[in-house]
Order: sequence, then structure tokens, then C-alpha cells
Amino acid sequence: MYLLENPVLQRELLVNLRTARAFLLLLAYQMLLAAIVYFAWPQVERLDLSADQEAARRLFDLFFLGQFVLASLMAPSFASGTLTGEKERKTYEMLLASPLKPGAIVLGKLLASLAHLALLIFTSLPIVMLCLPLGGVSLYELLAAYAILMVAVATFGMISVACSSFFARTASSLVVSYLLILPIALAGAFVWQMLGQNGGLRLIVLLITVPAAAAATILLLALYTARTLLYPHDVGSEGKDVVDLEKEAREAVGLVIQRDQFPDRLFAPPKRTQLLDDHQNPVYDKEIHSEIFAQGTLMLRLVIQISMFLAIPLMAVCLYFKPQYAPIYMAYVILFNILVGPVFSAGSITSERERETLDLLLTTEISPWMILSGKLVAGFRVSSVLTGFLLWPLLLACLMVPYYWTNWTSVLAYLSVILITCVTTSMLALFCSVLFRKTSHSLMSTYLVIIALFCGTLAFDYFAQLAFTPVAEVAVVDYTSASNTEPEPPPVTVVAEVSRQLTLISPFSALYDVPLRVDLDGATDNPGDWYRFSLFMGLTVGMNAVMFGVMVWLFRTRWRVSY
Repeated sequence: MYLLENPVLQRELLVNLRTARAFLLLLAYQMLLAAIVYFAWPQVERLDLSADQEAARRLFDLFFLGQFVLASLMAPSFASGTLTGEKERKTYEMLLASPLKPGAIVLGKLLASLAHLALLIFTSLPIVMLCLPLGGVSLYELLAAYAILMVAVATFGMISVACSSFFARTASSLVVSYLLILPIALAGAFVWQMLGQNGGLRLIVLLITVPAAAAATILLLALYTARTLLYPHDVGSEGKDVVDLEKEAREAVGLVIQRDQFPDRLFAPPKRTQLLDDHQNPVYDKEIHSEIFAQGTLMLRLVIQISMFLAIPLMAVCLYFKPQYAPIYMAYVILFNILVGPVFSAGSITSERERETLDLLLTTEISPWMILSGKLVAGFRVSSVLTGFLLWPLLLACLMVPYYWTNWTSVLAYLSVILITCVTTSMLALFCSVLFRKTSHSLMSTYLVIIALFCGTLAFDYFAQLAFTPVAEVAVVDYTSASNTEPEPPPVTVVAEVSRQLTLISPFSALYDVPLRVDLDGATDNPGDWYRFSLFMGLTVGMNAVMFGVMVWLFRTRWRVSY
């Protein structure tokens, strides 16, 4: 009943693995790995394994960390909708009424959601084993790394399933899953890199600590999820589709959002008690007052608490003790907006399609420009205010730390990067919401596009610098010759230069393009590049303008209006 004859597991596997999307994803993943091996393979006729072991180890670390990061990003997308999907399809109560035990349901949902991801990882093993002839990495080290990877995938999947049992919407479950998983993934990648010089010690530490911690986490979360299935708090009344926010505030534990007080009213304005004034945008008023918060504020409260808890140690180190690391904290703020921002805009148009109200909206006297601008500003207002909660430590540091007094232009540049990123994430989410029919598809497509633009370009640049930049040959220096000169640096290939230019569209790269003058015990300053920073701002503003213009044109042509 739990494994061999589990109908939930059998049904989910048949549905998920027999789709064309599953085969296309597997094909694309294998082609990507094959291309990485092909281009990263040393392009020499004779290979000296004793001299190139460091390069082989770097290639192995690139493979492992790449798959680890991909697993941490893909696991929530597969598992965070396992139980919320049942709630959204109105089949959750039928599942609870079946003779299946809660533990069997949880195990079936977990294994089915991770089966496709595990298949992707296992099928990459033969390609990665091609790196063994390069030396520097043993077979046991490779197998142990894959074992750790599978343990991490199971842990991330269980966290996502637990979030799916706690929330009623897939979007809320997905965001909270990412907020919990990404810090763990970043810490794991940091430990892997920190112990990189001693592969044996790294594997001993990880093989002892990681499986034990993962087993305890999976067991506790499985018990919690099974209990939640027995006693669901959000099932039993169709009237709970719209939450009474006043009652929720009275019953909430922990952080409570007061819509009539500052700063809560910035992102959750109080209910309207008067008629709407003339010449105001009714779409914006409807979105900001009722639509975004119709399902309650539970996700918002958790997001604020988790983000602030994670920001405290990072803020203390990067803003006060080591001001030269201020871009790292700014990168954390941008990462938070990437996770949270799309949630409030990805369902703006798809929700109208799902409720079959888009035809009625377009037959009103409201112009497409007002409709799109109202939905965009409403989502941007909520995401930017939530992101702004993480910026008060920077403003406080500007008053307390003297090093920021001479870098006020850099601080303004950091704030401008964060502001334009908030606009971009909301714009991309709204653009995907216009193109797709379902909110889940729109949200996942938005995350994929953002990751490709903001993070994928940086990963491609790192790989290009590793694979396409020639290694400088060791020059034999004749100290008796008067014409002795230093060896020239290796030339930069066209691919490496193109990859460097692609990073212009990434806000993470723009943060390090901002000059920062910090003189701390001989610490090196960041010279930055104002020209690249200006190009980033210009390209991002132009991209947002083009996307908004395309959306207005699609609305005027009645894009996917009728069914």
C-alpha cells in the first residue's frame, strides 16, 4: 500500500512521465550536459594528466554544483503543487475520503514528484563519468557526490510537499519553498567549495553529516504532513475561498498585518469605505484592495518573517563589519525580489481567463493601457514594499558607518539596481500572464526566464572563461638576458568576450560594476565600471518598455480572449 501498490504513486508517475514535456525536458538536459563536456574537454593532441588535474577538478565541481543548484531550483517546481493542486482542482476531499493512509499519500506524492528529477540526475551520470579520464577525481568521489545530490533532492522535495500541505495555493507554496530551500542550497555549495582542496575530507564530512540531517528533516516533515492531511485547516467550506482578513488578523500567531497602520498600509491598504473618485484606475483599485489579498495574508507574513530572519546575520557581516562586501547583501535583496515579485503579477491576466471574466473586462470602457498599467502597478507596489523592508539596514548603515559617507553615489546606484529589478520581475510576470492560460504555467515560465537572464548569463560567463580562455603557457625566463620580459596574459576568445557582454542584463553583475571605495586595513577597492552600469540600466529600461508595448498590442488584438 505504501510503495508497490500505492495508487497515488502509480497514477502520478503515469501522468507525469508519459507527457511530451517530460521527454523534451530530458532531451534538453542531456544536450546541455553533452555540450558542456564537449566544449570543456581539453582541445589538445596530447594530454598531461599530472599537470591538468586541477582543471579536471574544476570541471567536476562545475558539474556537481551546477546540478545541485538546478536540483534546488527544480525540486519545488515539481513538488510544491502536489497537494495544493488537489485543493485547486477540488479533489482534495475525495483523496482524504479514500482508504489510503496519510503516510501512503505523502510517500506517493513525494516519490512521484521527484521521479522525473531523479531520472534527469541519473541519466547525466554516464556523461559526467567521461571526466574521469582527465584525472583529479576518483570514481568513489563521483559516486559519493551523486549520493549526496540524491539526498539533497529528497530533502528539498519533502520541504516542498510540506509547504504544499500547509497552503491552499500553489504560488504561496512555491514561494515559501524557495525561501526555505535556497539558503540551504547556498550553504551547501559554500561548504563544498570551502573543502574543495581536500576531496577526502570533504566527502567524509558530507557523508556523515548530510545524510543524518536529511533523514531527520524528512522524517519530521513527513510526520507533520501526514498529520496535516488528517486534520486540514483549510478544507471543509467553499466559503473559505475568500478569507476574512479581520478574522485572520485576530487569529494569527506571530506577525500580524494591520492594514490601517504604517508601514502595513503601503502594501495592504485598508478597505475602501467611499466611492472611487473620477479619473482613477478601477483595475488598480480592485487589484490592490481585494484581488491580491483575497486568499489571506498567511504567505505574506511568513515571507516577511523568514526573509528578515535570514537577513540579520548577512546584514551584520556585509554592511557593518565588512563594508566591502555590501554587494553581497544587495544580491540577497535582489534574490528575495526574484522569488517574491512574480507571485503578485503572474496571475494578473491568467486569473481573469480562469474565471472567464477577461471578455467582460475588455468590453468595458477601460483601455488596454489602463488595464495593464493597473495590474502592473498593483503587483509592483506589493513586491517593492516587501523588498524595501530589507533595505532599512542599508539606510541605517549609511548613518552609522563612515565608509558609506564617501560612497553615497554607490549607495544610490545600488538602490537604482534594486528598483529597476523590482520593475523587471513584475513586468516579466505580467508578460507571461498575458501569454499563458494558466497561472501555474505563467509563474513557472516567469521563474525560468528570470533565472536564465539574471543567473544563466553569469553561469555561462563562468563556463566560457573556464573552457574558452586559453591557459597561459609557462615561459622559460632567462635572467641573464637584458631583454627579459614578463609573459603575456592568455588571449580572450570571441566566445569568452560575448559571454562577458551577456552579463550586462544581470543585476547581480551590475552590483559589482558599481565602484566602492573602502579602505579597511589595506583592503582592495572595487574600481567598478560606470559605463557597464549605465548600459545595464539602459538595456533594462528598454526591455521593459518593449514588453509593455507588446502587451498593449496583444490586448488590442484580443490575444487569447475567447475559448
